[in-house]
Amino acid sequence: MIKIVAKNKIKNGMVNNFKKTAEELIIKSNKEKGCISYDLYVDINDSSVLTFLESWDDEEAIFNHNNSDHFKEIVPKLGEFVEEKEVRKYILLK
Repeated sequence: MIKIVAKNKIKNGMVNNFKKTAEELIIKSNKEKGCISYDLYVDINDSSVLTFLESWDDEEAIFNHNNSDHFKEIVPKLGEFVEEKEVRKYILLK
């Protein structure tokens, strides 16, 4: 399993726009083959920081997700609301 943490610092006044735009991405991503979970969280101490926490079966599932029509359509729209972004992938330390 691979975890992705995609942290987004949202521009002032754009949090609701980001959340509304992300809804479709979340719904469609959770239906993808290889997706274990795909959710959006808000930072407890800073409501302008929204983070996608994703769990995927493997790199192939992530590749397919990143090349899906909904990803290619929605992610650029989300980028319009983002001031800073950081994406990291994790695997379980054994």
